[in-house]
Amino acid sequence: MALKSTVYKAALGVADIDHGYYADHNLTLARHPSETDERMMVRLVALALHAHELQTRCNGDATLSFGAGLCDPDDPDVVLTDFTGAKRLWIEVGQPDDKALSKACSKAESVVVYAYGPTAEVWWKGIESKLTRMDKLQVWRLPHAAMAGLTALAERSMQLQATIQEGHLMLTGGTGSAEIEAQRWR
Repeated sequence: MALKSTVYKAALGVADIDHGYYADHNLTLARHPSETDERMMVRLVALALHAHELQTRCNGDATLSFGAGLCDPDDPDVVLTDFTGAKRLWIEVGQPDDKALSKACSKAESVVVYAYGPTAEVWWKGIESKLTRMDKLQVWRLPHAAMAGLTALAERSMQLQATIQEGHLMLTGGTGSAEIEAQRWR
């Protein structure tokens, strides 16, 4: 018998000072049985960092949502879809292979990867040269030191505040906070 996903709810307030975006998002995250709290929270961070694109990229005529993630490898972890159904932004978290990224670049206007974990540098050294022709792709590294604080925020029902200023994200919840400054690799 297959295990079912665990449902998490997050009330996320985003104050993106860098982009002048202030909004509340009521989110439902389906956590796959093989997904860790760390990965789930990285998906949430990715959504918070790109929430402003609802306005800056799509003038409010879009949805920013979680994809099927681990349930469907051909679906993004986070996706910005405009009212025509076009995928304007495709976000992957973790360490995807170059074939998956190439496929994502063919399906979306822009693709972003958030690499994290202790082996991210090894993954990057092995894949960097394979990504040279993917003009739509950005790759960011989330610092491993911030992951413990981020994971500690994971609860079945979360009230979170994301403040983004000068490229820093401060995510605060009932159980603490985590400060994240993503490093751009590509």
